[in-house]
Amino acid sequence: MNNRKIELGIQSYCFRGFKKTPLVIEKLHECGVSHIEICKAHADFMDVSSFPSIIETYKNSGVSIASIGVERLGHEEALVRPLFEFLKLAGAGYMSVDFNPQTSPQSWRLAEKLADEYDVFLGIHNHGGRHWLGSAQMIEHVLASTSDRIGLCLDTAWALDSREDPIAMAERFADRLYGVHIKDFVFARSRQPEDVVVGEGNLDLEKLIGLIHSNDKVGYAILEYEGDVENPVPAIKACVEKVLAMWPR
Repeated sequence: MNNRKIELGIQSYCFRGFKKTPLVIEKLHECGVSHIEICKAHADFMDVSSFPSIIETYKNSGVSIASIGVERLGHEEALVRPLFEFLKLAGAGYMSVDFNPQTSPQSWRLAEKLADEYDVFLGIHNHGGRHWLGSAQMIEHVLASTSDRIGLCLDTAWALDSREDPIAMAERFADRLYGVHIKDFVFARSRQPEDVVVGEGNLDLEKLIGLIHSNDKVGYAILEYEGDVENPVPAIKACVEKVLAMWPR
């Protein structure tokens, strides 16, 4: 991978209350960002015929597709290849992914094969303490069992949920850290997580941003704030301002 300037993006799931692509783009621009990670709430990745229209709409609006995800990759090629076709048409080099333990390691082998064929990189999303890939120990096991086409998409809030230190994880997996979901949680006494503006919860935002920009393996950095579904823009704008205040110029 070539060293390049990382641009801040937003995960489209933050705008899941708005189903049409033009509305997602409008909200993205209101937040002051022109890069996006698209999730299946805003694209049918099994409908290849829809890809050109979706991608062209973003392109014509000045929005760059940094990545797609989070997508669970199985062992059936017919259900996985279209995702890579979308990346190819969009000119995107990254996908945030998940794997089912029941179809592994076969699904890893297919993912490696297609990532090689399409020249893209896959980042495993560590989705919390209840998820089998939530712990650093399990991620280390999977990465030791796969090629360097598969790495980590570090979700900082879900790392906190797993009682992991996201900063320590960014350092531990630095050689395979392909993406970062910048997200922050506070926790109720019941340990129920709540989204907050990044840097206002348990995340050391300044240290994280330093690690992102000092690591030329990182290909995408995506903000996530999943609260306020009907009106997410004010909180997301606050997240953007917090991050960009620390972002290297």
